[in-house]
Amino acid sequence: MFVLPDDLPIELTPFAFVIGNWRGSGVVSYGESGESEFLQSIKFSPVAHGKLHYESFVTDLAGKAVSSEQGYWMLSRPQNQSDAGPGLLPGKGEGSITVREDLELWRNESGGFDIEALIIQPTGVAELYFGHINGARIDLATDAVLRSPNAKEYSSGKRMWGLVEGSLLWAWDMAALGNPIKSHASARLVRQDG
Repeated sequence: MFVLPDDLPIELTPFAFVIGNWRGSGVVSYGESGESEFLQSIKFSPVAHGKLHYESFVTDLAGKAVSSEQGYWMLSRPQNQSDAGPGLLPGKGEGSITVREDLELWRNESGGFDIEALIIQPTGVAELYFGHINGARIDLATDAVLRSPNAKEYSSGKRMWGLVEGSLLWAWDMAALGNPIKSHASARLVRQDG
């Protein structure tokens, strides 16, 4: 059974269902590449200032590295003086979300919370996603994609995450390599820690 960490910032409680280590398998299929299975391990861990650190590692079935990505997920809200940054500047004063009532002020019209995620890949792609979290479901769509001049063409993505019968399921649609947005990959992951 999963237990919330006692020191989990109130601001991260909407993300509680993804926090921890996950492992499983999935399928990737896009364009002319055909279909192949992969293994994946993901870790979501709370870090300072109400941010959630995300790490993903993907291998083929033989264990050969295929891809990785990492980033930060958070509630979508204006930053204030209590938030750190830019750069190494520390925040000042008490955070703006310290009790449940503060968090509830950020609930959106659909009953969930607006969120954002910054995800980078070692292939020279960085994505800024906006979306929402409602219960045990997350929906994200790219607002911006930054590519190195040497990266392959990638223009947008949509990702959906959900907790179903204790497993974390996700699906990723993308527009890349001259193709319109379409299904790219999906996986089913099982929690690895208590």
